[in-house]
Amino acid sequence: MAAGRQTQFSEGGKSKSVMNGAGTSQGQWGRAWKVDWFSLACVIFLLLFAPFIVYYFIMSCDQYSCSLTKPAIDLVTGKASLLDIWHKTPPLTWKAATLYASWVIFQVFLYMLPDFCHKFIPYFRGGVQEGAVTPAGAVLKYEVNGLQAWLITHILWFANAYHFHWFSPTIIFDNWIPLLWCANILGYAVSIFVMIKAYYFPTNAEDRKFTGNFFYDFMMGIEFNPRLGKWFDFKLFFNGRPGIVAWTLINLSYAAKQQELYGQVTNSMILVNVLQGIYVLDFFWNEAWYLKTMDICHDHFGWYLGWGDTVWLPYLYTLQGLYLVYHPVHLATSSAVGILLFGLVGYYIFRMTNHQKDLFRRTDGNCKIWGRKPKYIECSYTSTDGIKHHSKLLTSGFWGVARHFNYTGDLMGSLAYCLCCGFEHILPYFYIIHMTILLVHRCIRDEHRCSSKYGNNWKKYTDAVPYRLIPGLF
Repeated sequence: MAAGRQTQFSEGGKSKSVMNGAGTSQGQWGRAWKVDWFSLACVIFLLLFAPFIVYYFIMSCDQYSCSLTKPAIDLVTGKASLLDIWHKTPPLTWKAATLYASWVIFQVFLYMLPDFCHKFIPYFRGGVQEGAVTPAGAVLKYEVNGLQAWLITHILWFANAYHFHWFSPTIIFDNWIPLLWCANILGYAVSIFVMIKAYYFPTNAEDRKFTGNFFYDFMMGIEFNPRLGKWFDFKLFFNGRPGIVAWTLINLSYAAKQQELYGQVTNSMILVNVLQGIYVLDFFWNEAWYLKTMDICHDHFGWYLGWGDTVWLPYLYTLQGLYLVYHPVHLATSSAVGILLFGLVGYYIFRMTNHQKDLFRRTDGNCKIWGRKPKYIECSYTSTDGIKHHSKLLTSGFWGVARHFNYTGDLMGSLAYCLCCGFEHILPYFYIIHMTILLVHRCIRDEHRCSSKYGNNWKKYTDAVPYRLIPGLF
């Protein structure tokens, strides 16, 4: 799932058209217009097996101490049956349903509040912000208040933990599997709702895509920006809330469970909380920037984002903390420092690479990158409406090292999370495997679109910057 990751277009350039407000090529935006057999097979596979994959990972920790092979071996050898495993799985409870419903309602409430953080936090861009131009030519406005929602939520969490004691800090871990059923109900409910909405009461009828294939349209979405009223945007809400706000709370609950079980919180658990906390805070600090990322600018809203953001993201992106509850790892000081530095360097590369592109775009190339005037390749293309556009593809700074060097930094940070867990089990390394597949696929998808868009100019760009992720290798 792509859900929740800050992935900005890797096309390192500034683009403008000769006519204000012109939309991009209908052949370039969003998901596919037509569905080939391979894409359809992938869609059906994910629809059938992605929920099972999440269940398998969580069940393996709950019943098999985070071993991914033991459940399969027990099933093959006859030591256990599917019914045995299912009967040991905690069911949906009213407590979990109440807890989850309250959580979502609270996040909806925070999402609808006007942002105040930008008024007193220097350099923070919040409040009403404009998104990218949609294919129909609309420019949507957003109330950027994710940082405010995160701060309020966590202030209340710590106030409860250290003063009010309304509930145990381990409440998320203690209800983790019953909450999984709630998350699935919400994920499927919102996915079905937005599909019905796309047919009968779309937010903008011109920002829809129909392939004629039910499964593909259900998964990848029909509407580009489904909304209720003026401000409740499904894509922004589910991409950022409730899953990413919950990410750091889930890790804190894991840490609290470690304290309860073992009388201490290991340095590996602290590292996971710190490194992933930096990523989450970065996401909300740059939420206005996120409006120009691939998730918002190209993806439609369907099951892929609706279910992915409510189930896949909070359950599989937090596997390191879950694993450390069952297998506490105390790292040597040198190892802990090394992992921390590796993760911080990855974050620095990720953030500075995107910053260089933003600076280049904002100034139309009239800036300095690494102390020098940036180099770039002038490009032009004509959209299907006959309008000629001009772009500049950046080849300086990190964008001269590799065409997707922001992804490289992202992968370094992802690997750092996993290294915190040692090497006894493969389960916590699912994250780096998943992110590698996801981002390599995005590289290919992004470059296919750019090659079609820029033609020979894209060949000049790839000649100037020959590597995608790792100089000399890939």
